[in-house]
Amino acid sequence: MQNTITQLEHSSFIPSEAKTISNRYDYNRLLRFLDQKGKDFYGHKFQLQHEDIPTILKLAGYFLQDTALCEDHGIDLRKGIMLTGPIGCGKTTLMNLFRLICNHEDRFVVKSARDITFEFIQDGYETIHRYSRGKIYASEFRNYCFDDLGTEKNMKHFGNECNVLAEILLSRYDLFVAGKLKTHITTNLSATELEEAYGNRLRSRLREMVNLIGFDMTVQDKRK
Repeated sequence: MQNTITQLEHSSFIPSEAKTISNRYDYNRLLRFLDQKGKDFYGHKFQLQHEDIPTILKLAGYFLQDTALCEDHGIDLRKGIMLTGPIGCGKTTLMNLFRLICNHEDRFVVKSARDITFEFIQDGYETIHRYSRGKIYASEFRNYCFDDLGTEKNMKHFGNECNVLAEILLSRYDLFVAGKLKTHITTNLSATELEEAYGNRLRSRLREMVNLIGFDMTVQDKRK
């Protein structure tokens, strides 16, 4: 737990690609901001970890729309983010924190994949419409982060089984192509596991919809 935000004061802590554009974006200041907000939201024990900084900087570059950093890392600003990593590495926490620095156009809502499937049990196929095209009979589109994709199960409504998240994401793909929304995802699943759960058709579309940013799979569970 010694690798905390205090180390950000040392320039060697920031990767070289971030240093080259520090005249435009103060990444040290941003990281201190995220660390403080993390403490505000999650308690005084919250700390940004040294080993997570490369991943955090990629997310920061994306949400700040830092074209130089994003080009260096092959990040397409037209797409959303798929943040992958082991259980407890902080994916949901980071996405909640990065909501604070989005511009108005790119703001998003974090929604648990499991909660959406429970809504499907109650509301049926209206749920799919709600998270793909917005409210029924309205032309409202919304950016979402679907949290913990893969933890939900296929649900039934009046005996009809449905892969709810797959249907939502396929519908959102059409709106992404039309340039009307972005979709963000957090997941513990590998690419192979995603294909097994949702099929090759969705996996192919996800390649077009999202930038893959991942934690090292050896990262320890921060909830322990």
